[in-house]
Amino acid sequence: MADEQLIPINEALSIPLAELSFRFSTSSGPGGQHVNKSATKVTLLFDVANSPSLPEEARARLLKKLENRLDKEGVFQLQVQSSRSQHRNRETAVSLFRKLLAEALKKKKKRRRTKPSAAAQEKRLAEKKKRGERKRNRSQKW
Repeated sequence: MADEQLIPINEALSIPLAELSFRFSTSSGPGGQHVNKSATKVTLLFDVANSPSLPEEARARLLKKLENRLDKEGVFQLQVQSSRSQHRNRETAVSLFRKLLAEALKKKKKRRRTKPSAAAQEKRLAEKKKRGERKRNRSQKW
C-alpha cells in the first residue's frame, strides 16, 4: 500500500503522491459536446522549492534545469490533454513528470579530450592536399 503512494524517480529518490496536486479543466480541440462539459485536461503541480522529500542538491539541480517550467514561487507545472479521459491524462501526467525529473537529475558526463590518431591526421592532410591540387588545376590556363 505504501509503495503505491510513492512515485519512484531514480534509485535514490521517490516522491510521495500526496506532494503532487492536480487541477482539472476543459480541454481544447475536437470532441464535440464531450469537450464542453467534461474537465479532462490535467495540470500537475509540484512545489519544487518547498518539497520536504527533495534533498538540497536535487532541489538546486531541479530549480536550475526546469526553470522554464516553474513559476515565480518554484512550482513545477505540467499540462496534459492528449486523451479524452481524465484518468488517462492523469496517468500520462505522472509518467511524464517521472521522466522529466529523472532526466533533470542525471549528472552530465564530463567530456574527456582526445587526440586524433596519427592515421586520422594523415588521412585529413592527404584529403587537403588532394583538394588543393584539384583547385590549382582549375586555375591553370588551357
